[in-house]
Amino acid sequence: MGRRILITGLASFWGGRLAWGFEQDPSIEVIVGMDTDDPVVALERTEFVRTDDSYSTLARLVRATQVDTVVHAGLVVNSAVVPDRRLHEKNVIGTINLLAALGAEDSRVTSLVVKSSALVYGAAQEDPTWFREESRRTSAARTRVERSLVEVEGYLRSFAEEFANIKVAVLRCANVLGEDLVTLFSKALMMPMIPTIAGFDPQLQFVEQVDIVRAIEFAVSRQLEGVYNVAGDGRLPWSEIRAIAGHPPLLLSPLGTSMSAAALARLGVIKLPPEALNLLKYGRGIDNRKLKSVGFDYRYTTAGAVRHFVEGQRLRRVVGETEPSYRYQGDVESFFRHSPAIVRER
Repeated sequence: MGRRILITGLASFWGGRLAWGFEQDPSIEVIVGMDTDDPVVALERTEFVRTDDSYSTLARLVRATQVDTVVHAGLVVNSAVVPDRRLHEKNVIGTINLLAALGAEDSRVTSLVVKSSALVYGAAQEDPTWFREESRRTSAARTRVERSLVEVEGYLRSFAEEFANIKVAVLRCANVLGEDLVTLFSKALMMPMIPTIAGFDPQLQFVEQVDIVRAIEFAVSRQLEGVYNVAGDGRLPWSEIRAIAGHPPLLLSPLGTSMSAAALARLGVIKLPPEALNLLKYGRGIDNRKLKSVGFDYRYTTAGAVRHFVEGQRLRRVVGETEPSYRYQGDVESFFRHSPAIVRER
């Protein structure tokens, strides 16, 4: 029997990309994805199961499918896209239910890979130049998304200690840029004027979308355990990043930053949550050597990720979208997967 994989957050960018990649691997026999929303990527072998934010059906699903590997790709890392209650339900309650299902007596799971975020380190004036995996925050988590992620990782540590037979790998990812992915910072870099807090020029670090997908696939294939930072080499000043993007700064007051950000949100320009404003003040760097030491290689540095994103956006403005968007339709998917009318290659 080949490996049997369950992906949470199938409707997210990461869940869809991972499922597509796993489908290309003949050693993976079964792929099951779950989410509250429909998938956004056309998939052939992946079975989709609709669930609620708390993953209340997980225990039944893990037991019925007998999966051996779980990829938790459903954590929310952008507080601007979900209300407080749903963020806590999805991140904290969902993870608690996931761990309960994996730790049940009838579970056959031996590997859990979790896509987390460098937000667990925060961003403050007292921070070190580089956070290593064992580094602690220099201040308590104050934003709701950071608190939820810190809480989630606490549950993961306790679970890993109690269930030594299950390898738990946590990937703390830096801010992401990619031509197919819309993030808070990709939105900022596409604006005619880029939000900048007056008097601050933070050193920022990015990772290209393909490197995150590859890192998760690497962790699954190697059955890694422990915490790993995922980020491109080096950092860049925000002023240099703006120069690469070719846009001038949109200056925000350093004294009334929250009020300025709120005004931008009301105008529908961009929503900058508190954790993003902290990053635009103090920056952040995470040490990526641990993942390299076990054999992973990055395709992009921080500078490379920024340039690749900017070049991709310029090309897209010239040629437009090249592929039609995919819309999930349950009856159509069921026909192509199960109908005897379909001629299937051996």
